[in-house]
Amino acid sequence: MATESLLDELPAILTKLTEKQWAIWSSTLSAPLSEKTLTNDANVIQDSLAVMWQAAASPQAGISAWLRWTQKVVPHALSLLSEPDPSLTRHRAWLKYLQGFHTLNHEAITEMVADLDGLEEQRKNRFLFYCNQWMEAFSPSNNLMTNPELLAYTLENLGGNLFKGFDNLLNDISCSSGELSISMTDPHAFEVGKNLATSPGTVVLRNEVMELIQYAPATTRVYKRPMLLVPPWINKFYILDLTEKMSLVKWLVDQGYTVFLISWINPDGSQTSGSFTDYMKLGTLAALDAIEAITGEKKPHAAGYCTGGTLLATSLAWLAAGGEEHRVSSATFMATLIDFTEPGDLGIFIDPEQVEALTTETREMGYLDGKKLARTFNMLRPNDLIWSYVVKNYLKGEDPIPFDILYWNSDSANIPGNMYSWYLKNTYLENQLATPCGVTLEGRPIDMGSIKTPCYFLATEEDHIVLWQGAYKSARLMGGPVRFVLAESGHVAGVVNPPHKNKYGHRTSGLLPDTPDSWHQTATRRKESWWLDWVKWLKPKSGKKVPGRSPDDAPTAFGPAPGTYVKRRLEPKKRCRENCSCQKSAGEFPMIKPGH
Repeated sequence: MATESLLDELPAILTKLTEKQWAIWSSTLSAPLSEKTLTNDANVIQDSLAVMWQAAASPQAGISAWLRWTQKVVPHALSLLSEPDPSLTRHRAWLKYLQGFHTLNHEAITEMVADLDGLEEQRKNRFLFYCNQWMEAFSPSNNLMTNPELLAYTLENLGGNLFKGFDNLLNDISCSSGELSISMTDPHAFEVGKNLATSPGTVVLRNEVMELIQYAPATTRVYKRPMLLVPPWINKFYILDLTEKMSLVKWLVDQGYTVFLISWINPDGSQTSGSFTDYMKLGTLAALDAIEAITGEKKPHAAGYCTGGTLLATSLAWLAAGGEEHRVSSATFMATLIDFTEPGDLGIFIDPEQVEALTTETREMGYLDGKKLARTFNMLRPNDLIWSYVVKNYLKGEDPIPFDILYWNSDSANIPGNMYSWYLKNTYLENQLATPCGVTLEGRPIDMGSIKTPCYFLATEEDHIVLWQGAYKSARLMGGPVRFVLAESGHVAGVVNPPHKNKYGHRTSGLLPDTPDSWHQTATRRKESWWLDWVKWLKPKSGKKVPGRSPDDAPTAFGPAPGTYVKRRLEPKKRCRENCSCQKSAGEFPMIKPGH
């Protein structure tokens, strides 16, 4: 009881004892900060000082946060010391003890920042993001001296794992031109065109921004209406044609569809066509024209994934503004944002200063370096995509294992500077695509409500890039019938979910109420892949069966699938080290040198 009474009185005691010290700290910090006015929001150091300043101005808030931490730590420590878990080994018990303190520290920092007044929400979230990076870096399980299992492993191997890990580190630095790019998978295990992106087909159109691939039929008769796939322009397309058993392309072909797919160029700064309008006209619209010329079909299906879906929606609204709203039979949007009021984790990085800085940088190079964007995405899941590989590769000295999705994730693509600046400004920053006639392209106002085409929206429950609630709001912008489906898992695994794996289910509802939560309450869970629901929805809109269409019959051909654009890699073409045998050293692929 005495301890509880002391804890109750502690805030008042501490306030009296430290009021003068807090006042001195506050006045010391406030003078220089008021002169700087924290103009550079992108600078995490200034954001950190801002938090300190706010804490100094509010001693009670700081003491309360410290007290909450103390009240959590004491019971936690006592319970671990007095009631050890007999099921745990000595190493795991010690690690659990350290990890528990680490978690409490993380919670205390989060609560302290969340309780601060006067700090803009975005800056508060950004500071929490960097706090999370810091906490993950110092997690006991991610460091040799605080992970007893790693220490024991090192002793058993007489330190050989550290020597091997250091060699792995040197290889990663050398193979990245001096920048550390952590290997997540065995780079020798995969090659685009050999065991990735192997669906047979032909490049039937090539221009400054894309190659259009037509895939060979797998059935003697196919549906009358073809399918156009529009992948993200921030990644390589072969996430949709990964391996034979993980290929959406092959699965659609097997269902009897004539599939066309856009492969975006990996720009090097020499391209003259790189605006959002260029990607619309030379990308989606040029593909629709080519499909009509090759098959005679004026109304194919079209499906866009992630930023490819945003581009597809904009293209359809542009067509509708010109009286061409019936150019597609149906439109599918997979993990796509059009309404950016809930932008996901990426929203914390985007403000006017950041966009201006990116615009300046990309204006000089002509493009955004894909490696920078890849690092940003990895930081959104630091333990899964950074520190787990630091432990495995550098501390344990293990070689990365083959993993097709991680190989694709590491195969970054550059983004045209004009395209990216326009996109950030009009989506994340100003949300103009969600505003009727918020933007005008080539003299036509863009209004999503003018899209009367039947639409299928697919979101995923654990997506941290495209929140499913944001995708739902996007679906409600359309002016025609909409089916919204929520799949399990995340941005990639939830979309690329072959039915034969029977891994992730989905939720469906025949209603589209005002709010995402209302929709979720009416939805029914189904255990099979959303792919089956999708083709069931597509079938009545696909027309009768016609003889299979061979890409050999196309009027032009530019070589076999997967084409040449997808094989352009970012690393400079040079030998990394004398004993390095990576694909870059072998010179098997065309390379893009930074700044060229």
